[in-house]
Amino acid sequence: MTQIDLKAVRKSYGTVEVIHGIDLSVNSGEFVVFVGPSGCGKSTLLRIIAGLEDITSGTVEIDRSVVNTIPASDRGLAMVFQSYALYPHMTVYKNMAFGLENSKMPKAEIDTKVRKAAEMLQITDYLDRRPKALSGGQRQRVAIGRAIVRDPKAFLFDEPLSNLDAELRVTMRKELAALHAEIGGTMIYVTHDQTEAMTLADKIVVLQGGVVEQVGKPLDLYNNPQNAFVAGFIGSPRMNLVQATAEEDGEGIALVAKGTRVSLPPIQGIKPGDTVTYGIRPEHILLTDAPNSSDAIAEVFLSEQLGGETYLYCKVDGIEQLTIHQPGQLPIENGETLHLRFDRAQMHLFDANGKVITNGVQT
Repeated sequence: MTQIDLKAVRKSYGTVEVIHGIDLSVNSGEFVVFVGPSGCGKSTLLRIIAGLEDITSGTVEIDRSVVNTIPASDRGLAMVFQSYALYPHMTVYKNMAFGLENSKMPKAEIDTKVRKAAEMLQITDYLDRRPKALSGGQRQRVAIGRAIVRDPKAFLFDEPLSNLDAELRVTMRKELAALHAEIGGTMIYVTHDQTEAMTLADKIVVLQGGVVEQVGKPLDLYNNPQNAFVAGFIGSPRMNLVQATAEEDGEGIALVAKGTRVSLPPIQGIKPGDTVTYGIRPEHILLTDAPNSSDAIAEVFLSEQLGGETYLYCKVDGIEQLTIHQPGQLPIENGETLHLRFDRAQMHLFDANGKVITNGVQT
């Protein structure tokens, strides 16, 4: 069990700063996922923790000891990369045992560790094969097994599933979650896939432009995003975000954006004339037969019928696209006109700078 702390960590390449003063704690035994768009700094941050990148300023601590000048080989961490990086001329057994042999560990102890890890990862039957005789998922298991046998202080995963097909990724996600439950080690996992983040993490770190936007449990980020970026990034399909202008509306306010008008009670922090972005997730848009109570009129340009659920992609005047998610099968065709109402309790409001005003509107 290992705790990792980053304190005011910065990283620059020449005059270009890519990590901007990050403070972060990864608690002992946590499964923490770094997530964000390409170029946000998540892999760089992982490599800083591993010791593969020097930092410009700040401190990296492992179990309360500063490791800024400690080389990667002496930090006691194990890293699993996007590419499997297996030795093609060695068997699975030798690939997993190689690092232990170099450390002069007794052969009997090596054999015990390798076979225990292979059993855990269900690759015992492949120990005598070479990597070319394995599938992508089996090769990734070998790479993970090679990390497990080292009994590291923490595991670092850099997009380990991105080379696998969709079905195998789902299987490997479940296996990684089971692995963490079994060995209980500290794990840091980098991905651009927020579905992986939501399903694997005890704690998610959302990054953008080398800055931490929000840290929290998966459902906390989903239900209570602290800014419009997190709101739009976490969730698949993404939250609908609409920029509107606040107007007086009786005793309350209305958020107006061309083809939509959303009447709300008075909300602290919003006054007439303010620019407000409101967010509504696809599953919180309701179809109504009462035009007078609708918030928007939409034309369906694509209806996806998946059997157990339906996705509707709609055009609304002044809005690039509205995505609607409904359970079950809806007999709605492309080109149909729909009247929509937004679930007020599930609306998220953000100010002109993208900072949250409220998550959920009480009516």
